[in-house]
Amino acid sequence: MSFDRRDGLGVYTADPYAYDRVLYNNENAVIIQDMFPKSSVHLLVLPKSDRNLLHPFKAFEDPQLLADIKVEVERAKQMVASELRRKYGQFSKSEQARIQARDADDPPEVLPEGRDWMKEIITGVHAVPSMNHLHVHVMSRDMVNDCLTRSAHYNSFQTSFLVPLEKFPLADDDPVRRIGYGPWHTVDLVCWRCKENFGNRVTKLKAHLAEEHDQWKRE
Repeated sequence: MSFDRRDGLGVYTADPYAYDRVLYNNENAVIIQDMFPKSSVHLLVLPKSDRNLLHPFKAFEDPQLLADIKVEVERAKQMVASELRRKYGQFSKSEQARIQARDADDPPEVLPEGRDWMKEIITGVHAVPSMNHLHVHVMSRDMVNDCLTRSAHYNSFQTSFLVPLEKFPLADDDPVRRIGYGPWHTVDLVCWRCKENFGNRVTKLKAHLAEEHDQWKRE
């Protein structure tokens, strides 16, 4: 079976043990690292359902599939949160009490909770997916990565073009169904954190996001 171009995600559900990019695999889904991440931590949840070649709006009309994938998305969120703590915990003010307790000569049985990294995660499907196989994005909200090079890359995750699973199943007249035909890719670039407007200046936005990232990881 060939998995070229837009069918490229099919290789991971067809033979998940063949790829180092696969982080988790069970009977319902595969969780992989995105090959072209748009944030510092970016995973994809790939359902193994026989509906996985349907558009997500259609696929998630199946209540069992939707329920199963919500479980796997929560699993992926925990993985992203854990990786964020590993990467940035040492810099975060909210993590310091936890780190000190963890590293103490006599650490407590229960560590302070520290920063809630789950709040730093965005999830959803694109209204018009770029790949044919059903996939859900689970990623850190920072939007800092060398693979983010175009305005559309940013706005596809920072506008209503990214549809959260909580929206599903969609009503027949839900306006979300028309998002893909709107001007989402040409709207101004607005910083997710401070809301500064950069128009269409993606290079300026990226430089700004790097600065915001440094402050964000220190919160």
